[in-house]
Amino acid sequence: MELDIVSLSRFQFALTALYHFLFVPLTLGLSVLVAIMETVYVMTGRPIWRQMTQFWGTLFGINFVMGVATGIVMEFQFGMNWSYYSHYVGDIFGAPLAAEGLMAFFLEATFVGLFFFGWDRMSKVGHLAATWAVALGSNFSALWILIANGWMQNPVGSVFNVQTMRMEIDNFADVLFNPVAQAKFVHTVSAGYVTASLFVLGVSAWYLLKGRVPELAKRSMTVAASFGLAASLSVVVLGDESGYLANEHQKMKLAAMEAMWETEPAPAGFTLFGFPDQQARETHFAIRIPVVMGLIATRSLNTEIPGINDLVRSAEGHIRNGIVAYDALQKIRAVKPGEPVPPEAQAAFEQNGRQLGYALLLRRYVDDPRLATDEQIARAAWDTVPHVPTLFWSFRVMVGLGFFFILLTATFFLLSATRQLDRRRWLLRVAVAAIPLPWIAAELGWVVAETGRQPWSIEGILPTAVAVSDLGITTLLITICGFSVIYTVLFIIEMKLMLRAISKGPEADHGAPAPLVPANLVAAE
Repeated sequence: MELDIVSLSRFQFALTALYHFLFVPLTLGLSVLVAIMETVYVMTGRPIWRQMTQFWGTLFGINFVMGVATGIVMEFQFGMNWSYYSHYVGDIFGAPLAAEGLMAFFLEATFVGLFFFGWDRMSKVGHLAATWAVALGSNFSALWILIANGWMQNPVGSVFNVQTMRMEIDNFADVLFNPVAQAKFVHTVSAGYVTASLFVLGVSAWYLLKGRVPELAKRSMTVAASFGLAASLSVVVLGDESGYLANEHQKMKLAAMEAMWETEPAPAGFTLFGFPDQQARETHFAIRIPVVMGLIATRSLNTEIPGINDLVRSAEGHIRNGIVAYDALQKIRAVKPGEPVPPEAQAAFEQNGRQLGYALLLRRYVDDPRLATDEQIARAAWDTVPHVPTLFWSFRVMVGLGFFFILLTATFFLLSATRQLDRRRWLLRVAVAAIPLPWIAAELGWVVAETGRQPWSIEGILPTAVAVSDLGITTLLITICGFSVIYTVLFIIEMKLMLRAISKGPEADHGAPAPLVPANLVAAE
């Protein structure tokens, strides 16, 4: 029953998280694109740039509202579904979330009102400052959220308090400047910029295909192609940094992404294609590119990347050390107030305390980890292996889409530079069809990040199986159904509002609909 509760709790959080992230990338990217467009308007004074800012700003506003509504629900889920997680690490995890609300969300929410209602009440420069404040707030909000998530992947700057049985912040600077968190932030934000760029590119291409507002569409495509090309290239570079950090801090995740069962001689090759078989513990029909993974993950030609089997053996050793730490912890907590702590217990915990979380992996099989058998320890060690096929294929589809985005944005960048945006109608259709692809890539990125961390809610510290609330299966099923219905309704509303705004099109600066271009003036296919 416990496993069912864990699985259902994970499914519910994944449902709400993936739905919420449908809105986050577009919010991050559109806020910056809109600010760039308004900057050009202030610098040139040309009304068409104000028209562009207001149109894309309207789409940003619709998306922003939905993102806020779904994001608030997620934070409540930590207390609802993950109460022991909240108790165990709330002192650390709650700090970035509180900072996000006080320092980022309030900034964003305050100035978004000025953006929509301050056009005729503020100076041009004042309104531009408000627009950039919205963009800054949106990205600053992502920073704090990813600091919290980065700590889950690499729990630095924290210590375990024996008396309170909770993790506490030891060095907030380490939490703030956690290299995993910083890499995740720039990678996620860049992915958001790509998402918004392809959204603007695709919608603008649709307008050109329909012969509507060509001047606005072409200018929008120029901005989107330039911004999107830079962002797409940065995503690849930052993805390389993420691979290097994964080898530093999450070796099992990297090995699972590569379906690398055995440790290979350095430098390891990159598996381009294959069929991972988790039961047989091998990858069938693997096609490998020599050297590449070694360069990405180690930045060298002579450093090995450990395989899954070796990492499992290492995990078994960590579990045995964790049992020693667990035993020492029980002895320390059994000491009555005023009595001295047995020095051997204190020394044992100080030496093995960092592996305490590995002992908790045994709670799936035995209430007291000290009573675990060798077979149970071996099973718990293999539990540290995430679902390899999911990671393997999610990563490769995401990477493949990333290179496609570079090709697409580079193509439209060249077309823009040569003033041929409307000369290749088949390319315009490709741009329209590509609109949903960045969302697929972004969602797969989170699948890789979060599935690859399993079985941990906090890497090496707190297993997911012991982090859940004491809820009944019926309660979880009811709430899952409720969230599914509500979020489906919200998604339908979101799509209708966005499609209606796009169908209506941008309005001219004086408030009347922008004139359509006669079909006979559109370039022939």
